[in-house]
Amino acid sequence: MIDRLLGRAELKERIAELEEEKRHLERRAEAEEERRSDAVADRQRAEERVNELEHRIESLEERLDRAEGEEESVEFRRVSDARGPRLVDALGRFRAVESDDAEGLLTAFVPDEDAVPSSVAEWFGDRTRLVRRAAPAVVIADDTGAVSAALTPPIEPAPFDRWSDEFRLDESWFRPTGRVAFALVRSDTFALGVYEGDERVDFEGFTSDVKEAHSKGGFSQGRFERRREGQIDDHLKKATAALTDLDDSDAPIDRTIVVGERSVLGELREHADVTDVSDATGKPRDALADAFRDFWTTRIHAI
Repeated sequence: MIDRLLGRAELKERIAELEEEKRHLERRAEAEEERRSDAVADRQRAEERVNELEHRIESLEERLDRAEGEEESVEFRRVSDARGPRLVDALGRFRAVESDDAEGLLTAFVPDEDAVPSSVAEWFGDRTRLVRRAAPAVVIADDTGAVSAALTPPIEPAPFDRWSDEFRLDESWFRPTGRVAFALVRSDTFALGVYEGDERVDFEGFTSDVKEAHSKGGFSQGRFERRREGQIDDHLKKATAALTDLDDSDAPIDRTIVVGERSVLGELREHADVTDVSDATGKPRDALADAFRDFWTTRIHAI
């Protein structure tokens, strides 16, 4: 009664409301502090992870720098091209190497950098990267380390690797053997020679009138391109006929090789045993001689 008279009841109720509001605010403050603490912890963990990753990156970069430095320090002892008599001499020297050990000499054909046989990788170790750089190549090595080389053959054999008492260096991989038809094809030039070994015993060649590139645009450009493509098609038909006539020759052809301009080489691929790109130009007879010489060149990497 006295409390009501003096207004104490209302005051007590207000105090109770305020205390409840205070407890609510305290709980909110505690929750916010907990969230802030979790955020700080999360940030600290993230910073620690970032530091860890930075250290790992630095470590990997150091390893990469060392690896690149080692790769730069490993180089071929010598790189040279051999053809004709020089190639005959080089192959003769390699073939003269013999071993009393039935597994003293290693020969392998490595078709590309991703197909190095385990026998080659185990023997060459760190120098295997040089084998990859030289591929496709016939790789030879002896178990004393005296002979170590990679030869790029004009004719690629099927992949193989073996240890034996002599190197396997088939003449047909490096030199024209038997009766060979060798042709050069460009969009306006064709030359075909029949060879017995290095000697050309027959020749056919011609050029076709193919328009040069047209610089104007519009309808005339399209008409020009169609006309040019038609001229090239006619030229390739004549080249195909010349290659087809080889089947009717009196003496059989052991191998047909066609080289030339990449853009037209595919049109004659089905008539060839081997194809390759060649940039030989000029009159048919001279261009054929240049292409023939370049094709039968072997690059020798001393490892």
